[in-house]
Amino acid sequence: MFSIPGKAAVSLTPAAKSAITRLMAEQNARGLRLGVKKGGCAGMEYTMDFVAEAQPHDEVVEDDGARILIAPLAQMFLIGTEIDYEIGILESGFKFRNPNVTETCGCGTSVKFRDA
Repeated sequence: MFSIPGKAAVSLTPAAKSAITRLMAEQNARGLRLGVKKGGCAGMEYTMDFVAEAQPHDEVVEDDGARILIAPLAQMFLIGTEIDYEIGILESGFKFRNPNVTETCGCGTSVKFRDA
């Protein structure tokens, strides 16, 4: 794992915690797996999937009933990220405030990370 001992790799705002626990209940899921994959305008995209159980090397972050599982290949890209959930007139969804991102594209879903 790439996290700092005693500190979770990601943090959740109260709005994110509420959205995650609500979605977990609606989907009858044990957590929300967060990952990254190649794609999009800037080179990488976040992925989110409901899961029934953690995989052996997932990092598990639990906060007030919200459970995020971070896929092993995504852990180094997500250290220090704050996850929020914003509700807007035109769109609502999760927002990532990630200090490891150097560029984002206009669509807001694709990012470029600092060279590892």
